[in-house]
Amino acid sequence: MSGRPVIRLKPAQPLITTTLPLDHPAPQFRPAGTGARETTLLAQPDSTNPRPERGSRRDLAPATMDILTREGLPATEVLLSFDDNRLAGLVFGHYDQNLAHLERRLGVVISPNGNHVTIKGPRETSEQAGRVLKTLYARAKAGASVTLGEVDGAIEESNVQRSLFPAADTGKASFDAIVTRKRGPVRARNAAQDAYLRQLKRNELVLAEGPAGTGKTWLAVGHAVSLIEQGVVERMILSRPAVEAGERLGFLPGDMREKVDPYLRPIYDALNDFMEARHLERALQTGMIEIAPLAFMRGRTLTNAVVLLDEAQNATSVQMKMFLTRLGEGSRMIITGDPSQIDLPPGQRSGLIEAVRLLSGVEGVGHARFEEGDVVRHDLVRRIVMAYEGAARREREEREERMRSALPDTPLESDTEGLKRTLSRERPR
Repeated sequence: MSGRPVIRLKPAQPLITTTLPLDHPAPQFRPAGTGARETTLLAQPDSTNPRPERGSRRDLAPATMDILTREGLPATEVLLSFDDNRLAGLVFGHYDQNLAHLERRLGVVISPNGNHVTIKGPRETSEQAGRVLKTLYARAKAGASVTLGEVDGAIEESNVQRSLFPAADTGKASFDAIVTRKRGPVRARNAAQDAYLRQLKRNELVLAEGPAGTGKTWLAVGHAVSLIEQGVVERMILSRPAVEAGERLGFLPGDMREKVDPYLRPIYDALNDFMEARHLERALQTGMIEIAPLAFMRGRTLTNAVVLLDEAQNATSVQMKMFLTRLGEGSRMIITGDPSQIDLPPGQRSGLIEAVRLLSGVEGVGHARFEEGDVVRHDLVRRIVMAYEGAARREREEREERMRSALPDTPLESDTEGLKRTLSRERPR
C-alpha cells in the first residue's frame, strides 16, 4: 500500500442520523492489533494527567449541524484513511486534542475511529480540514512532531494556499522552513513568518519589527544556526542593548559575559532549542558563538559572521548607526525589536524606528513586519497583545480628534497667500 492517505467525498446522510446523541460516549482511538486491556488502559485518565474535557466536540456537533439546517446549506462528509496507526495517533494528539483544536478553528465535526477519520460540515471547511490532516500526517511520517502550534501552522498554510491558488493543486505550495541538525525542518506557522524566512534567505540585512510572541528572535536564531551548520558563515555574534525594562538593577557581578547573560537569556533559550547542549557549550568556549555588548562594538569589522541584534528598539540612533556599519564581507545581519516596548529615557529616539524609516527601499535590506494577529506563542498572548494594541489605537484616535477639534474652523491659507500678506504688511509706505 502507498504511504499516502486516501480521501473520499460523499454527500452526508440526513442530519438527524449523522450526529451522535449528547449522552453517547465520544469515540476513542484504538490502535490496531492491541488487546482490549491495553485499549482500556489507554482510555483511562489518571490523577497526575487527567483527561481534558471534550465538551467542545459534543457542543460543536449539534450546533454546526443546526446552523447548516437552518441556512439550508449542504453538509459534506469527508472520509480519510491512514496507513499507519502509530502516525495517525500522533496526528490526532493526546486524547485527540489536535482534532478538537481543528474542530474549534474550522467549525467542523471530526470523528476518529482507529485509523479512519470522518469530517462533517460545510464542504469548503471539511475539505480544508482534510488537507490539514494530510499535511500533518506527511510531517509526522517525516519524523516531525505534531503539536497544537503545528496544527495552527497547517491551518494558516491551507488558508494561504487557498487564496493564492484557488483553481490549482494547492498541495504543492507550503510555507518556507529552516533546517537544523537537532530539530530538523522548522516550518513557518503563518504568512508573516513565511515572508520573514524568505527575507532572511534573500538579503544580507533584515530588519524585523513586531509585537512579542511572533517568533522574530526564535526564527532568527534558528536561521543563524543553520548558516553555521551549512558553512555559510564561520561564527555567530549576539548583541543586545543593556537596558532594563523599567527598573534599575545596578552593577552586575562577574566578567563581561556574566554581566550580559541576563539580557541575552531569550537568545540562549532559542540556541538550546536548535543546538545540542554540548555543541552549544563548545561553541561558546571556542568563540564560534560570541557575546558582544552593543556598547563595545565600535571600531570592529565583522566578517564571515551572522550578527544578531535583539531588542533593537532600545538602541539609540547613534548606537544603531554604529552597529549597522560593522557589517563586513561575507556577513549577514539580523535586527529584531518591538517598537511598542521602548525602554529608553524620555527624549531619546529609537534607532530601530529610524533605521526602518531610512533604509526602506535600500537594495540588500529586507524588512519584515509582524502584526498582533501573527502572535504564535500562545492564544492568550495573542489576545493580550490585541487588547493592548486596541487600547493604544483608540487613545491615538481620541488624541487626534481632540487636536482637530481644537483647531479653528477657518480654512488655512496657502503658502503663497501667506507670503503675499506678509509682503503687503512689510511694504514701506
